[in-house]
Amino acid sequence: MTGWLVEGAGTVGVGTYFGWDGFTIQSGNLIVILVMIILFVLALIVPFPGGKRRK
Repeated sequence: MTGWLVEGAGTVGVGTYFGWDGFTIQSGNLIVILVMIILFVLALIVPFPGGKRRK
């Protein structure tokens, strides 16, 4: 039952890695981190809907 899972995991290709000095990150992980940072900054900047109606 788990044989097909192990065989499927072996077919994953090699990713693209970026490195600066002792720091190395895969391109897919870098994209995810950048999107999370952008969403965090937008959550701080964009106001809540209806937030100005409260007194």
